Amino acid sequence: MLYNLNGILTVSDVNYVVVECGGVGFKCFTSLNTVKSLGKVGDKVNIFTYLAVREDAMDLYGFADNAELDAFKLLISVSGIGPKAAIAILSQLSPDRLALCIASGDAKSITKAQGVGKKTAERVVLELKDKMVNISSGDVSSAVSSAASAGENSNSAEAVEALVALGYSQSDAAVVVGAMDKSLSVDEMIRQGLKQLAKKL
Repeated sequence: MLYNLNGILTVSDVNYVVVECGGVGFKCFTSLNTVKSLGKVGDKVNIFTYLAVREDAMDLYGFADNAELDAFKLLISVSGIGPKAAIAILSQLSPDRLALCIASGDAKSITKAQGVGKKTAERVVLELKDKMVNISSGDVSSAVSSAASAGENSNSAEAVEALVALGYSQSDAAVVVGAMDKSLSVDEMIRQGLKQLAKKL
């Protein structure tokens, strides 16, 4: 089983890259995030790989780091999510961003990935709710926990819904509200949330 490829980037396309190792070019399907992070043709690169074996094909998938590879493995463990759909999701959302969306129940952001419908996105949130936090970076882990806690507190949940109705994404609203004092009133949470979210624009 191939674990990683360390060589020269010879082709960089929207959907795949080719890495030459020892005179052999390996074609790897990749996310847009990985393509952007690898650099330009001719650069030396290292990518982590996953070999998907089917009856009629063997496809190699490449990732810029272990976090994206781990996210990919979790996504394809979800019923109805194949490698191509997982790549589409990771092209739209980084692993950290995906973890935030899942923790806050933000299926809508996941549907922005090409070919991923509402029911599929909701299944991703449901099946990975307790798993995705393990792959988020240290800086994001606390935000993921805050987003999850916002969904469990009634005042917080109400404030998040109000902020979403005002046009903010559920994941952003959940992270901001989740970090607030749970004893605050719903109105105060909304006011503070609007101030903090406005700073991010």
